[in-house]
Amino acid sequence: MKLRKVTAASATVLALALSATACGSGDDDGGSSGDSKKITIGIKFDQPGLGQKTPDGYEGFDVDVATYVAKKLGYGEDQIEWKESKSADRETMLQRGDVDFIAATYSITDERAEKVDFAGPYLLAHQDVLLRADDNKIKSAEDLNNAKLCSVTGSTSAQNVKDKLAPKAQLQNYPTYSACLNGLQNGAIDALTTDDSILAGYASQAQFKGKFKLGGLKMTNENYGIGVKKGSDLKAKINTALEAMVSDGSWDKAVKDNFGPANYENEPAPKIGDIKS
Repeated sequence: MKLRKVTAASATVLALALSATACGSGDDDGGSSGDSKKITIGIKFDQPGLGQKTPDGYEGFDVDVATYVAKKLGYGEDQIEWKESKSADRETMLQRGDVDFIAATYSITDERAEKVDFAGPYLLAHQDVLLRADDNKIKSAEDLNNAKLCSVTGSTSAQNVKDKLAPKAQLQNYPTYSACLNGLQNGAIDALTTDDSILAGYASQAQFKGKFKLGGLKMTNENYGIGVKKGSDLKAKINTALEAMVSDGSWDKAVKDNFGPANYENEPAPKIGDIKS
């Protein structure tokens, strides 16, 4: 009987000790969790002017937008973890929870909206062409007939032009946009096509300053949104942050800082939920 009483008492003491330890551990975890609070954001790493990884960090319009949004959500720049989001991986990354949101020239489409939710749009871009600064021959999509049009491997932009607007365009396959730019500079191609924002970003690089111009053809509408996991409450919070970015002038400043050297004639900041077809 005495042994059973000692055992019960010991068990009570042990339980109290464990409870106290657990409470102390919980407090420690809470503190360190607050110190290491992070948000993971997907961007492009290889698009100058939009999302680019450099030796000094990350820069571009998408980076500026994402940083502003993160700040409004309560995260400082040192609490952001940037993750490369290639075009083909974006929906999967959101669905798996690899990132909290994605700002990576992510055009809002019905097909994508079946898999993820979009905040925004925060930029209305258009498919356009980049030309040499002294080229005055190409003034419309029809003028691309018989022109050498750069097609980047894996991109559908140039093929869309050939299929729908300029059937006689001569597609030239290059591995990257940078290779296209070199071909455009030396006359091997006549035009490079993709979203005007992307073209402006490349043309704004210091080594290309004054060498290229945008055609201003506006062949499609590309509504850039911020992707979040389906059903995430972040969508509403991000929309509120985007509205604040426009109203306080930060959006205009980001456009000027990142696209200014290319004389990019951007559209005004779009209204939240206004998707141009």
